[in-house]
Amino acid sequence: MSKQIGKRLRRREVVKELLAARGGLLVVAGLGAPAWDITSAGDHELNFPLWGAMGGGAMLGLGLALAQPKKNVLVLTGDGEMLMGLGALATIAVQGPRNLSIVVLDNERYGETGQQETHTGHGVNLAGMAKAAGIAQTLMVRTQAELARLKKRVYAGEGALFAQVKVDPEKLPLVLPPRDGSLLKNRFRAALLGPGAAHQ
Repeated sequence: MSKQIGKRLRRREVVKELLAARGGLLVVAGLGAPAWDITSAGDHELNFPLWGAMGGGAMLGLGLALAQPKKNVLVLTGDGEMLMGLGALATIAVQGPRNLSIVVLDNERYGETGQQETHTGHGVNLAGMAKAAGIAQTLMVRTQAELARLKKRVYAGEGALFAQVKVDPEKLPLVLPPRDGSLLKNRFRAALLGPGAAHQ
């Protein structure tokens, strides 16, 4: 179970809980800490951590969800990256893929550049923005009970779903996924489409 610190959860425990017994869940992790978080929970061939392209996690997840409508897709990203890619929310709302969940681990910090405060630390509500864009299922998650409800929705595949999870701004040791982009792409394709698809 994820421990709560004040009104915030611990990010790696949140991710570990969301990915427990994941089955065939496809996971895209945004630049930086979310990629370390999914790796800390256990490196997996159906993980696709972004080593670059800040702001692109949600759109990559959308493309994957549209291409694989029978698979549930989870994008784990940070508040800094989501603020950079807000236009994605409108496109996701218009496309409306039922198998896509966007979960923002909101520590109100730019963790990769020195822990400067993001706009969410000054009241910007990403879940409210997602709802205004037209995403019907939006959640603000602060407690263990709310996290349990979020997990059920992620695996139900009744999206599109957007959740803003308030997590502690703790600095954690890096747990790095493989750095080789070709390796990440090829193993993901092979796991999803079969060994012959790895190098197509």
